[in-house]
Amino acid sequence: MTDDRGNPTVKSADRALTVVEFVAGKGSASFTEILEGLGLPRSSAHGLLNTLCAAGWLDHNSANKQYSLGLRAWQVGQLYTGHQTLANVAKPVMDRLSASLGETVQLALLDGVENVYIAISQAPGGMRLGSSVGMRLLAHATGIGKALLSMLEPDESRRRLESVALPRLTEKTVTEVEDLTALVAAAKTNGFALDDEEYLDGCRCVAVPLTSKSGGGMYAALSVTMPTARTDAEWPGSILRPLVAASQEIRALLGVREPDVMIPADSSYAADRDSSKRTA
Repeated sequence: MTDDRGNPTVKSADRALTVVEFVAGKGSASFTEILEGLGLPRSSAHGLLNTLCAAGWLDHNSANKQYSLGLRAWQVGQLYTGHQTLANVAKPVMDRLSASLGETVQLALLDGVENVYIAISQAPGGMRLGSSVGMRLLAHATGIGKALLSMLEPDESRRRLESVALPRLTEKTVTEVEDLTALVAAAKTNGFALDDEEYLDGCRCVAVPLTSKSGGGMYAALSVTMPTARTDAEWPGSILRPLVAASQEIRALLGVREPDVMIPADSSYAADRDSSKRTA
């Protein structure tokens, strides 16, 4: 068995990790749900689950027959600090940007085909988003997700999008992989990505790549999200300029030497927005 890069992997270890991730995603799951959800052979599933419970990675409630994450999973999770330096450096810059714009600023990492939020500066008033640190959202429906996907090689981005079901969240959500790869390619060329009411009706987002594996050890992106009613005729340009400035400041503080995001001419903003609407 090999991973996506052709490296050898241990089947039993991969299966155990898959079970832990499945239970984590469900919150709790029965033996049958785990069996059917992952296609595990019944002959070995009991032993695998017993091993994970004995090691503390899973708990089993004998009353309702549900498996949930165990204490060991929490303990190991608390030890992970790989994102903390980035969040600590970025947060003061994000707070200033949020205060100056009066809108919500978010920082996220890419994990598979999901954006994982590691820092959020909420808008001081008005509409507040329901997102929170640690929340995961599928990347296809968010501006920050498309900005994150744009940092991957095109084939890898497509592979990830094809690996999961892509739900339609609003009438504007783009779910066809061909259309999404075109939007991701445009984000790569332009240096920014948009969410024009694709995740939530009445909500828009502008996002830019922040650091990649080569520059900061992880794929990260920065976004500004706001109610559609508060966007002006120059959107996204009016938001993109201060957003790009903030991303450049964060990269400088991190000592990341990557090419700065290129800001296209104002006419390109409108062209990108109109293209996004047609595709969606």
